[in-house]
Amino acid sequence: MRKALGALVLATIALGPLAAAADETGLASSHDLVKVGGRLCFADHWHSGAGDGRTKDAARAVAIRNWADFVDLEYGSSWARFSVAAGARTTYTKAEGGWSASVEARPCRG
Repeated sequence: MRKALGALVLATIALGPLAAAADETGLASSHDLVKVGGRLCFADHWHSGAGDGRTKDAARAVAIRNWADFVDLEYGSSWARFSVAAGARTTYTKAEGGWSASVEARPCRG
């Protein structure tokens, strides 16, 4: 039992860096990248997301989730944090029964 646990710990230590890199799809390198505030960001490639909700905050939350889901699918979760994205913008439109929100930003890995 102790031997098996030791082997598991060694494997985890040895494979840890690979697990962290495994979330990258490799597609980010197809874009020009720049440093922005200590983060690596897309230089001029924007992604957008849209969402609806009863309030502006609710609509924005859905839009951000849609932005992050697509960026995660395309580039990996390390690029999919809207809170560290560059040039983030939100626009709102009054809709029947609530609000629509659109967000756009350049993905960053921070």
